Amino acid sequence: MSVYIIAQLKFTRRELYDRYQSRFMGVFKKFRGKLLVADAHPAVLEGEWPRDKVVIMEFPDDAAAKEFQNSPEYREISVDRKAGADAIVLAVRGL
Repeated sequence: MSVYIIAQLKFTRRELYDRYQSRFMGVFKKFRGKLLVADAHPAVLEGEWPRDKVVIMEFPDDAAAKEFQNSPEYREISVDRKAGADAIVLAVRGL
């Protein structure tokens, strides 16, 4: 069953987030994930959304999502993401 990681970001130090982003695909491509969405200007259709960006990644299963999330390579670059953006990150299962 596919697992999706959804991140909702509010930039706090854009230069640090940009450094993370410049390294992200080099790390991400080593795993079995697929980047589906990375939208810095989503259209809010209902309600309030005080964030700047949405990212959605697809993995073939929970194990693959955890492998990426817990990898030393991702943890190393995620320091800049955490310093550069306030994030809500969810893992959800597909149907």
